[in-house]
Amino acid sequence: MTAKTLHILILGGYGTFGGRLAELLSTDARLTIFIAGRSQRKAQEFCDRLAPGAQKVALSLDRNRDIRRRLVDIKPNTLVDATGPFQSYDDDPYRVVKACLALDIHYLDLADGSDFVKDISQFDGEAKARDVYVLSGASSFPVLTAAVVRRLSKDMKRVTAIKGGIAPSPYAGVGLNVIRAIAGYSGKPVKIIRNGRSARGYALTETMRHTIAVPGRLPLRSIRFSLVDVPDLQVLPELWTELDSIWMGAGPAPEILQRLLNCLAWLVRLKVLPSLSPFASLFYRVINIVRWGEHRGGMFVSVEGIDSGGDNIERSWHLLAEGDDGPLIPSMAVEAIVHRTLAGNRPASGARPATGDLELEDYEALFQRRSIYTGQREALATDLRQPLYQRLLGDAWASLPKPIQAMHRSASTSWEAEGLATVDRGAGLLSRLVGVWIGLPKAGQDIPVKVIFKPNHTGEVWYRTFSGKSFRSFQLKGVGRFDKLLCEKFGPLVFGLALVLDDQRLNLVTRRWTFLGIPLPLAFAPTGRSYEFVDNGRFNFHVEIAHALTGRIVRYRGWLVPCAAVPECR
Repeated sequence: MTAKTLHILILGGYGTFGGRLAELLSTDARLTIFIAGRSQRKAQEFCDRLAPGAQKVALSLDRNRDIRRRLVDIKPNTLVDATGPFQSYDDDPYRVVKACLALDIHYLDLADGSDFVKDISQFDGEAKARDVYVLSGASSFPVLTAAVVRRLSKDMKRVTAIKGGIAPSPYAGVGLNVIRAIAGYSGKPVKIIRNGRSARGYALTETMRHTIAVPGRLPLRSIRFSLVDVPDLQVLPELWTELDSIWMGAGPAPEILQRLLNCLAWLVRLKVLPSLSPFASLFYRVINIVRWGEHRGGMFVSVEGIDSGGDNIERSWHLLAEGDDGPLIPSMAVEAIVHRTLAGNRPASGARPATGDLELEDYEALFQRRSIYTGQREALATDLRQPLYQRLLGDAWASLPKPIQAMHRSASTSWEAEGLATVDRGAGLLSRLVGVWIGLPKAGQDIPVKVIFKPNHTGEVWYRTFSGKSFRSFQLKGVGRFDKLLCEKFGPLVFGLALVLDDQRLNLVTRRWTFLGIPLPLAFAPTGRSYEFVDNGRFNFHVEIAHALTGRIVRYRGWLVPCAAVPECR
């Protein structure tokens, strides 16, 4: 049976997360949305900006005052608490929960405080008796992470380790309450699991690097993540009881600000400073002013475990969000629960962390409407038996046209391909000198071309021969800051290339480069489009190399067909 209408009260309704939730729900005519905050004027101005559809009502409401009396007047079906910071609620942190239970109002929150979310279960008996649901932590951490872990571990005998991280766009806009929460726990002990035992980490003083790379999409750059105190650290071990370790981090940009926060967190850990809370307002102003980089964000979840055959296995899930769509994701759990309720699939009664109330499919239906992309990667002990490009592309490999797959087919046997190419060379002196140094072919049309692929235990050597003129490069899977990238080496130069699949075309996009191991600014890297595609059923290539100082260095394009294993086809 479907629900005809819902009256939803959003505390903090014009704030960062509450406002985004209101935006997500605003077009549904079955909803009445009460936008509540301390300022009636701000609430009304926000309501006036929302898209038409749902009925919107602006309210002045302070959760710390007579919340129960106001709820009697408003009469919502459901209340969503999007205020916070939940880590620093006063001596009665569950005041709103108790008021909702007393009036049989369903309750949801976007809490990020680990203790707050874990302890919500104390109200489970009362919530069931009153036939209402009380769901805490209905946000990316821990609802989305829990759904991802279930997907990744569905055929594992045991989950041994969980890691995850979120990397917001530098232009996402961070609310003051989020900054207050982070400042409050920076440098303070965090409950985690290490080596199968309960242990202590220290927020913002432990870091790791990871590259968020949805297979076939342009990855984010290598990101530094810092340990954060999120509900996952306490509620996920209750779902996967044999965990040896769990770690969750955040990777805000620009990285220089994160490093500064790491240093300040160490001062708290060493007891030089009692807390960073007094600096929260300053941090808020700085992080919303000092911003640069790509307007893209992402998230990853990695799961290690034991498969059905008793072997170690590691899988990772990656999410990329373009532009302004990423900041909406933390509010999408509540959006999904509201949609399920309207469809007659209301959450079960009881009080609990919301980790089991949504599956990844619920999120994926919402992601499809926006520029949000996800994919999965798997690392096995037999990983090196797969072709290099297949290892890099993950589950996007299956989407490659068959002729392109065939050109990157082997991880163990040398083989070659033959075809014809057209070569254009730059006319400038510097361009010609660079071409001679690399060993590039002369210009011409319908030039016979042969490429020999020689795999080894680390990568592949490519010998390209154009009408008897040869040059070579070495390709391998990147590590460290080149993680998830194809590294191609030309002598002292190394280029980190992203494999981006777009409309059946495999693009190779430069994301990093070094000279003699020294990182160089990407703005100074060679330019030009390089891609592989299929035409008339044959593998085709297009490679263009240019530079601001030299102009075009070379452009060669043509087709290849696999010949046979070396040396038989010679």
